[in-house]
Amino acid sequence: MAEHAKILVIDDDAAVVEFLVEELSPHYAAVGEVSARAGLDRAVAGEFDIVITDVEMPELRGTDLLAELLERKPGQLVLLITAFGSIELAVQAVRAGACDFVTKPFKIPALLFAVERALRERTMRREIVRLHRELGHDQGTLVAGSPAMHKVLDVARRASRSMASVLITGESGSGKGALARWIHDHGPRGAGPFVHVNCAALPSGLVEAELFGVRRGAYTDARESRDGLFVEAAGGTIFLDEIAEMPLDVQSKLLQVLESSRVRPVGGGEAAIDARVVAATNRAIDDAVAANQFRLDLFFRLNVIRIEMPPLRLRAGDIPELVNALLARASHGGTGPLGITDDAMRWLVRHDWPGNVRELANVVERAVALTDHDTIVLEDVRDLESRVPADPTGDLLASAAARHLPLAEVERGYIQRVLDANGGNVSRTARILGIDRRTLYRKLT
Repeated sequence: MAEHAKILVIDDDAAVVEFLVEELSPHYAAVGEVSARAGLDRAVAGEFDIVITDVEMPELRGTDLLAELLERKPGQLVLLITAFGSIELAVQAVRAGACDFVTKPFKIPALLFAVERALRERTMRREIVRLHRELGHDQGTLVAGSPAMHKVLDVARRASRSMASVLITGESGSGKGALARWIHDHGPRGAGPFVHVNCAALPSGLVEAELFGVRRGAYTDARESRDGLFVEAAGGTIFLDEIAEMPLDVQSKLLQVLESSRVRPVGGGEAAIDARVVAATNRAIDDAVAANQFRLDLFFRLNVIRIEMPPLRLRAGDIPELVNALLARASHGGTGPLGITDDAMRWLVRHDWPGNVRELANVVERAVALTDHDTIVLEDVRDLESRVPADPTGDLLASAAARHLPLAEVERGYIQRVLDANGGNVSRTARILGIDRRTLYRKLT
């Protein structure tokens, strides 16, 4: 077991909290709170590997606590416990981001197993990310047969030869990460590390430490010194994905780093860095600057070379080659289909792909997993129509009306489209739609 893991137990029943802390303490560093609000504040302020919370609490329901906690700390593991469990609630909890779900009355071995499984899966995910970083793997697929992509690669080819900062803009899922990797691979630093940083996924209280490093003892949980991601990228490229989601206070520190080529780890002195910077965003960065949501001086520093990644609907000619590349990757090792029929390919080319290359990749992966044939056939991909795709004119409402779809299905289809267009980012999607996260989850179920 992960003996050093820290666990916070939240339940309005003091006896339950005392019991769980007593049972967990031989294996983990466990503490408890009998107030849901106090527990939420403690979870946000502290660094806990897992938060275990009851669902039915008078002050704040556990599912609401989960939503608010994940809003403020996206990477937090949360395990829900309830005496009113049901399959429906379990599914909703997992969809909302819970790592697991245990019903009362439960046995301690079952709870310990759920905790250990969550910790083990998180460790495995982190190891996979580390190995991908070390081996230089990137999940993107870059195909450039269309005229739109020819223009993109022409600029990217010239950009790769310099050390100038590059800002890649474009819709979510359009392949900005793959283009950043291409620029790195084709430049003089191609043999160096390529460090992909998702700025939106960095823990809100640890952004500075993750990027610039931290020295042992700088704060309570800093048990050891570690280099930041800028230092890890020495001799190579650091790719700052979703740069527009970076907090303003960190933006100012990032600007200092870019201007001085030096970082100051949390609790430490300055150190020189040597990393080429490529950034990307799916937001209208110029509007963010105008709204004072992104620093103008940092924008100028990053926007030396600007490349707009076209959406997949404007490069339909690339789809056949993309599909074949995705099939080859999915069939690696001799498993999976070896090709795709002409009518299935024509259907994929005609689809408008609001989620861009990421959505196409998901469809191909699903088709490979579910097909009963040696070749992907039309039936393996055609059920995309259930997602209420736009008609050829792009009029979503006209398409829905022509098919006599019920209002609930149209609403669900539109929400899913906005969610796909924002790379699955629930918080951003909720803001765009003008609803809260809980309402968004409810409408998708």
